Amino acid sequence: MADHHLKAPVERPTRLEAPSSTEARKSEPATTEGDQSSAPPPRLKRQRVRTALFALLPVVLLVSGYFYVTGGQIISTDNAYIQADHVGVSTDVSGLVASIEVKDNQPVVKGQVLFTLRPEPFEIALAGARAQLSNVRNQILNLQANYKQAQAEIDQAQIDLAYYQASFQRQQTLVSVSAVSRTNYDDAKHALDSTRQKINVAKATAQMVLAQLGGNIETPVEQQSTYLVAQAAVDEAQRNLNNSVVRASFDGVVTNVDSLQVGAYLQPPQSGISLVSADQLWVAASPKETELTHVKPGQPVDISVDSYPGVQWHGTVDSLSPASGSSFSLLPAQNTTGNWVKVVQRIPVRIRIDDAADKPSLRTGMSVQAEINTGSARGVPHLFSGLFASQAHAHE
Repeated sequence: MADHHLKAPVERPTRLEAPSSTEARKSEPATTEGDQSSAPPPRLKRQRVRTALFALLPVVLLVSGYFYVTGGQIISTDNAYIQADHVGVSTDVSGLVASIEVKDNQPVVKGQVLFTLRPEPFEIALAGARAQLSNVRNQILNLQANYKQAQAEIDQAQIDLAYYQASFQRQQTLVSVSAVSRTNYDDAKHALDSTRQKINVAKATAQMVLAQLGGNIETPVEQQSTYLVAQAAVDEAQRNLNNSVVRASFDGVVTNVDSLQVGAYLQPPQSGISLVSADQLWVAASPKETELTHVKPGQPVDISVDSYPGVQWHGTVDSLSPASGSSFSLLPAQNTTGNWVKVVQRIPVRIRIDDAADKPSLRTGMSVQAEINTGSARGVPHLFSGLFASQAHAHE
């Protein structure tokens, strides 16, 4: 009975096969002939781009040459800094600091007292010089009196000389006829000789006094050499006393005040404090030597300071240094050695600031961007000279 039962058919899963490449190509939509003709091949695109670049190359060269030839009149350098008059305030006399009248970073005006030294030593020296001047004046007056006295003695001796000459002649006549004794003759001769000697001594005394008076008795006391020497000592003592009070030599700002203390001994040329000018400002620029072909004094300059973005100052080229900056260095470069290498030098240029009063405050040492308008473009000769120089350099 089991044999008569039929087994049910077993269903097997169907396997999906991927379409062949031929069928896939058949299923894709075919491109039309019109679409193939509209898309250019890649080689044609490259040829068009290359042609466009070659066409633009002369235009680019012409534009670049134009800007090069017409440019170059603005010389720009950032190797520039603000400079100002500054001095270490000191005095040429020695002494102890008595007082300090200013504070650090305080604005001062010309003639304002900065600090003082103890005045007592200078006052004593001045009093001594004045006393010596008075003593010299009295000595000159005494010499003038001595000269007048010597002249009076000469005049008196001249009168006596005439008398003794006459008396001697009489005694000489009388003694020849033995009318008087030889003693009377000798006395008359001695009196005559003494009078002559007195005249010589008086004249020598007068000459000595006159020499001490400068050779002219009529010269005023205040013009005598000894008086002038004594007066100079008084002036020196007065100057030392005045210099014990140290004042500002110009308007500015004092700094480094804390380095000076009351009671410190200050001697020249030791600096007490520093004074920086608030008005005498300029720009010290150092452009390259190759950029100074057309730079001259009087040319306008645009100045910008890193501390104040967007603010511009106007200035003028004041002067150009006669030597490069390296020429003033402590150890200048020696170009005679075998390993010489050419280095472009920098020439200091001083630029005057014309409108510093109307802008923010500038301080010494600030970095500056300076643009000098030379008014002279490079020009066509400069372009060709540069090309020739580059070709010669390439041949080398």
